[in-house]
Amino acid sequence: MTALALILFLLPALLIVAGQVGLLRSQAPANLGARDGRLAPVREQYWNAVSSQATTQSHRIDPLRIQGEPKAAFARLRERVGQIPGVRIIEANDTYLRAECETRVLRFVDDLELLLDAPAGVVHVRSASRLGRKDFGVNRARIESLRTTADSQPGAS
Repeated sequence: MTALALILFLLPALLIVAGQVGLLRSQAPANLGARDGRLAPVREQYWNAVSSQATTQSHRIDPLRIQGEPKAAFARLRERVGQIPGVRIIEANDTYLRAECETRVLRFVDDLELLLDAPAGVVHVRSASRLGRKDFGVNRARIESLRTTADSQPGAS
């Protein structure tokens, strides 16, 4: 076996082992949470996050629109988040949710946050990878999947 073939075989195997033992989880950022109606800003130099409160177009995503009684709509959304495979809710109340979204094989963790803005009729969203500079659209797809769920809820438009 050549050195290159050995490297091409061992590197993915080592990466999988590292993920399985939790070495790719990383720590949750200290700035997570809602403060004065705002979620933590995304790191603008990385392409691994989206937020409805982002200031850059590449990171911006529309908030989730809700219809009907805001806290009931948020409760339904919170319930849906809890049903997603690989997602663990870390903190939740009537207006805020923080969850960790873990990938199946490598066990990378993304942080998902939802913040109800009842007067505006929206839920602000933030989804960000803890590691890496790119996420290949995973965080945006996660929010769009939640948008589909929110749109299909009773009382939604």
